Amino acid sequence: MIKVAVVGAAGRMGTTVVRAVEAASDMEVVAALDMDDDVSVAVHAGADVAVDFTVPDATERNVLALIDAGIHSVVGTTGWTQEPLTRVRNALEARPELGVLIAPNFALGAVLAAKFAAQAAPFFESVEVVEYHHPDKEDAPSGTAAHTADLIAEARRQHGVAPSPDATRHDPDGSRGARIDDVHVHAVRLRGMLAHEEILLGNEGEVFTLRHDTSSRSAFMPGVLLGIRKVAHHPGLTVGLDTYLDV
Repeated sequence: MIKVAVVGAAGRMGTTVVRAVEAASDMEVVAALDMDDDVSVAVHAGADVAVDFTVPDATERNVLALIDAGIHSVVGTTGWTQEPLTRVRNALEARPELGVLIAPNFALGAVLAAKFAAQAAPFFESVEVVEYHHPDKEDAPSGTAAHTADLIAEARRQHGVAPSPDATRHDPDGSRGARIDDVHVHAVRLRGMLAHEEILLGNEGEVFTLRHDTSSRSAFMPGVLLGIRKVAHHPGLTVGLDTYLDV
């Protein structure tokens, strides 16, 4: 049995994670923590893995404390940038046996959509990403969209593809969206949405669209459980669930 602590257990995602872990035959919840609780609770409960679905302001602190406590981490909180990721890598140097998975999205379809987009991107002149979420989401653009843009940009660089053409010279209100590594990313916040992403790829005379829609938080749970089962077998920091899927 894998002993699991859930950090942020009272939140929307946290409560769903608790139910999913309790329903799994090979793991059990040994601690349910609020985002500001001391991780010593997880240590005393004998947790092997902690799952963090808190908020951007708390998640780095939690992960560093879990590393110090010798507990593997599976993190679904988004809003990570290179600086905190570097601090996590540095902390893991002292605990090389530990694994930390930070996944912008745990929905298997979303992970595959990002990988497929990276495969397709070198064959198209233009590419843009549009993400849609509920208005209670605290960060924009989403971690999923930013990760997708990074994968696309890297694939295009490797194939020597130029940035998407764009004649815009006047955009005082930023209507062209964020620019992540030469890929435009647009964030929509709309009541009625949960988590959705479109990747638009265009050539002269054609548009290829990849879209993923999440209608329930239960869609994330197979990926979360996969992360819990595999994180101990992937020491160090892993960003993105695709590594665990071998795609």
